[in-house]
Amino acid sequence: MKKSTKIGATLITGANSGIGEALAKRLIARDEQVVALGLEKPSWTHDLLVSRALDLTDLEEVRKTASEVCRIAPVRRIVHNAGAIISGRIEDASPEDIEMLARLHLGAPMALTKAALPAMTEEEFGRIVFVGSRASMGMATRSAYSATKAGVHGLAKTWALELAPKGVTVNVVAPGPILTDNFWGEVPKNSNREEQIARRIPAGRIGIADDVANAIEFFLSEDSGFVTGQVLFVCGGLSLGGL
Repeated sequence: MKKSTKIGATLITGANSGIGEALAKRLIARDEQVVALGLEKPSWTHDLLVSRALDLTDLEEVRKTASEVCRIAPVRRIVHNAGAIISGRIEDASPEDIEMLARLHLGAPMALTKAALPAMTEEEFGRIVFVGSRASMGMATRSAYSATKAGVHGLAKTWALELAPKGVTVNVVAPGPILTDNFWGEVPKNSNREEQIARRIPAGRIGIADDVANAIEFFLSEDSGFVTGQVLFVCGGLSLGGL
């Protein structure tokens, strides 16, 4: 069967590690082109991989890079995966934390989506997926992170309503604890704390990057055109209770 020409390239932010890297490798294994954007380029190369290093909190740099990559690659799908955690209870938190994470979690996705949208709507096909977080439901020490990840839900649902008539879907995959550098930046690897978290997850384990990449692939599929504006928690059941 001939592969559809609608798919085009998939732009993934934060594809140099963790969930973004796992997804990029899965797509490339299916002979699909990937554009990787993030603070660092992936440590590996492939003929189907285009990568650019940039600061996603610098919105002017994001706009410039987005315009460039959309000229050289037929971006029809975007995965807004890049994220950062700033920890601290309210006594230690800062309004500037929210400002910075809002640029990363909300501003950069808007700039990238605006650059790719004309080609998506012309083709009447597009897939936009945000990587949110179970922390959007609330989590101690995560004021800025939880607030901006909750904002992702509102942004995605709004875009879903606006873009559905144009053949573009917008969805969110919201992971719980996943064994990535972001997780180990907060929880020491192989520590008692890591074991305690695993025991509190109904599935009995902490997730891995491929658990999330698998869910993202569902939303990216050409066959998923009737699913939009949804938030899918990939958390081993943790969202049913709380951490």
